[in-house]
Amino acid sequence: MGTGGLLLAGLVLRPSLALAEGAIDIGMGGTPNGFAVWFDPIGLLVRPGSTIRWTNADPGNSHTTTACHPANGKPLRIPEGAEPWDSGYLLPGQAFEFTLTVAGVYDYFCRPHEHAGMVGRILVLPEGAPPPAAPTAGDGLAAEAIAAFPAIDDILRLGQVPGGLR
Repeated sequence: MGTGGLLLAGLVLRPSLALAEGAIDIGMGGTPNGFAVWFDPIGLLVRPGSTIRWTNADPGNSHTTTACHPANGKPLRIPEGAEPWDSGYLLPGQAFEFTLTVAGVYDYFCRPHEHAGMVGRILVLPEGAPPPAAPTAGDGLAAEAIAAFPAIDDILRLGQVPGGLR
């Protein structure tokens, strides 16, 4: 197999890593009746320095992307020393960007839809680094949110874990 085949194989196995040089999109969605809401993908693997862009593609709801961090009234579920974020309410069609520079696991949620399990997890890993452990602090997070975080093993295996209704 030539080098072109090896490169293609890497892109198929780790699609999110291939896009890590530009902003990586995460959609915010929901059903027309508001029955279900989600981030898509719900799990993502990127390199340090990746910029993530959350876009509200849900025509019927406002959403936020908010780091699980004491500054946001939640337990620390992002790497020690990493900057927390809170997009504020994003109306349909609005977007928010944030750059992740510290390696580790970043758990985040949607303020108005945490109890509906609208959460996401981003794994920021340098090339060749061992996978970190999942955050365990849970006091102050809805049980539905904790249950909805994708497994780190799934994120490592797939590169991104789809969200939404499938």
